[in-house]
Amino acid sequence: MKVSEAKIIDIPKIVDIRGNLSVVEELKDIPFKIARVYWVYDVPSGESRGGHAHKRLKQFLIALSGSFTVTLDDGTERRKFLLNHPYQGLEIETGIWRTLDDFSSGAVCLVLASELYDEEDYIREYDEFLEYVKCSK
Repeated sequence: MKVSEAKIIDIPKIVDIRGNLSVVEELKDIPFKIARVYWVYDVPSGESRGGHAHKRLKQFLIALSGSFTVTLDDGTERRKFLLNHPYQGLEIETGIWRTLDDFSSGAVCLVLASELYDEEDYIREYDEFLEYVKCSK
């Protein structure tokens, strides 16, 4: 995936006077099987999350509450995405460096992941990532 192909995806939203509901289903709304779900919250002001890439894992990020900025980098191009609606998400393919910044107070980032946790899948050094991208082409 090239960063230029990344986009925010609308999630089905069921509007009700009692409160709205959004739902995602694997292989339908999310284009992969979901193996792991986790959320990031209570991020102190000025702190960043992410700062890595994955060799196999794909992710779908949703701002359940508040907002944050996701920067995607494919080794050639960088793009920023503001996530601030619980009815939208951002798919991140393999081989993309990501950082999450600018968390608002009370922000909650839900992450749907295609793989179970595996430290060997992570690329945590940016120079290593650039080498990985170069070898993948």
